[in-house]
Amino acid sequence: MEVILKQDVQGLGYKNDTVKVKAGYGRNFLIPNGLALIANDSNKRQVAENIRQMAHKAAKLKQDAEALAAKIGDLTIELKTKAGESGKIFGAVTAVQVAEILKGKGFDVDRKKVHFKEQPKQLGTYTATLDLHKEVKHEIKVNVVAE
Repeated sequence: MEVILKQDVQGLGYKNDTVKVKAGYGRNFLIPNGLALIANDSNKRQVAENIRQMAHKAAKLKQDAEALAAKIGDLTIELKTKAGESGKIFGAVTAVQVAEILKGKGFDVDRKKVHFKEQPKQLGTYTATLDLHKEVKHEIKVNVVAE
């Protein structure tokens, strides 16, 4: 089944992308939750028209995302957390904590756009990926230290 995404869906695609999904996933989850439309001819034409109209706005958004990535640069943030003597932290470092630190430094990044390659569960340095735009990804270092 082909559907046109109305919003970004992590692991599936971005807004206005036409993707193939299993019929049950499309009919029972994506369409009822307002995340997608059935990819028929009229919906494809309507989305194509919307894409043409939003091309200028999309270029501006991409430019803003690239500017933010350049402004962030090689930033390394330090996150203090409680840890045991063996270096294992209590709980885990989350995207919310990283987003709050970035906001404190003047960078407005949504918590949903922060992803870790491996979830930090020990003290040390980790890499977080910021999904600023569908074509702009930026990596920062997160140094997890004990309080």
